Amino acid sequence: MAHRLAELAELLGGRVEGDAEREIDAIQTLEAAGPRDLSFLTHARYRKQAEASRAGALLVGARDARALGGPLAGRDLLVVEDAPYAVARLLALFHPAAPREAGVHPTAIVDRGAAVDPTAHVGPYAVIGEGSSIGAGAAVEALAVVGRGCRVGAGAVLRPHVVLYDGTEVGEGSEVHAGAVLGSDGFGYVSRQGRHHKVPQAGRVVLEADVEVGANSTLDRATVGETRIGAGTKIDNLVQVGHNVQVGEASLLCGQAGIAGSARLGKGVVLAGQAGVGGHLELGDGVQVAAKSAALGSVPAGVQVAGIPAIELPRWRREIVLRGRLGEMSRRLEDLSRRLEALEGKKARGDKE
Repeated sequence: MAHRLAELAELLGGRVEGDAEREIDAIQTLEAAGPRDLSFLTHARYRKQAEASRAGALLVGARDARALGGPLAGRDLLVVEDAPYAVARLLALFHPAAPREAGVHPTAIVDRGAAVDPTAHVGPYAVIGEGSSIGAGAAVEALAVVGRGCRVGAGAVLRPHVVLYDGTEVGEGSEVHAGAVLGSDGFGYVSRQGRHHKVPQAGRVVLEADVEVGANSTLDRATVGETRIGAGTKIDNLVQVGHNVQVGEASLLCGQAGIAGSARLGKGVVLAGQAGVGGHLELGDGVQVAAKSAALGSVPAGVQVAGIPAIELPRWRREIVLRGRLGEMSRRLEDLSRRLEALEGKKARGDKE
């Protein structure tokens, strides 16, 4: 369905510079866009691609629009305050989620002691265990497994092959992507006389509202109590969350990040790709851990860290600069050593003379 630029501007609280009646069929990249498409320029580094693009109109941030006085002048512009956020909203507008048919597929297995809301969707070969509940408008897609005593909140979505172990809770509006496992046993063993004895994992996993868990991520159940993920937190693919971990609201855990058992993360924490957090540590609100870094000690609120072991980002940057000069410093040290040896040799020969 086509939308006029004027309609899109009203939706986004923006303005049109150019033809407000231009109709837009789709959102496309700068390279793929045609005359009836809207593309976007969200960073100055893409200006050349924007100049060459065949897009009928461009979405730009207000700050960028002021700088477009050259070849882009004359192009129809949709000007907004926050371009990346606007792109997200437009993609949702042009690509709405496909509707799901309410009801339980004939091949699904739903225990008689489970409760499925009439407006929920349970797909082919899905399994719902005893005492579990599926909320209004929720979806359990094909081959997903919901164990016993689980709760899937209203509007939550479990993608194909998701597994919820017994007692897991998924909050309203949350989404768990294909292959993710919530509630598997935490890695708990006691070593005695050369053998490793398993510690029973008797707790559970709780996702609060509006959490997203990426494909093939794993969240371990607590030894006792809960592994809890705060509301609005987003977890990427292939992330490992250990037993009894607590993650605060609106945090971001990027791909292949790992959190060891009993660590506590505050609100708005960011773990970049392949970042790690040691067990029993505390990361305060707003902490950011750089990619491939390992937080091996607790970090106060608001601090950015990088490296292995992770240290404050400004110090890490200084050390990286110094590391790049090690070759030069080594050569200078060798040169100074040779000079010192030569001076000491002359002095020794003079003493003998």
